Amino acid sequence: MRHVDFSPLYRSTVGFDRLFTMLDSLAQPESAQTYPPYNIERTAEDSYRISMAVAGFSDDELSIEAHRNVLTVKGERKEEGNGEGSELLYRGIASRAFERRFQLADHVEVVGASLKNGLLFVDLKRNIPEELKPRKIAITASSAKAKQIEAKTAA
Repeated sequence: MRHVDFSPLYRSTVGFDRLFTMLDSLAQPESAQTYPPYNIERTAEDSYRISMAVAGFSDDELSIEAHRNVLTVKGERKEEGNGEGSELLYRGIASRAFERRFQLADHVEVVGASLKNGLLFVDLKRNIPEELKPRKIAITASSAKAKQIEAKTAA
């Protein structure tokens, strides 16, 4: 059983309904893509790295596009000949085309990408604008002096 119930979190959060729906849909095995395998790691407080196993793909067969908080990585192999007189007996290395999409959070930008030893590394950085960062609000004491009530006494 891989279903997680997010209903207790709905009571204590405001405006995160889309996030919980997205997390719930990620757990659905029907729409799960398994190729190519990938890792997502945090490399610093505001930096992340996606590592994808793309063995057999060269850098000109891969394309990376970021548009409206969606990172799309595509791979399309060019047809290659096995050489003259050779016959492929078993294909264990996948050479199919793929398209993998990642939903990025707000203010996350792609910094760069590199291909090394069959792994594609995509570096991401979260740049929160200064006006959206939390700021400390100073609490000041009231400067108004307490008013005194004068009581009239009968003489």
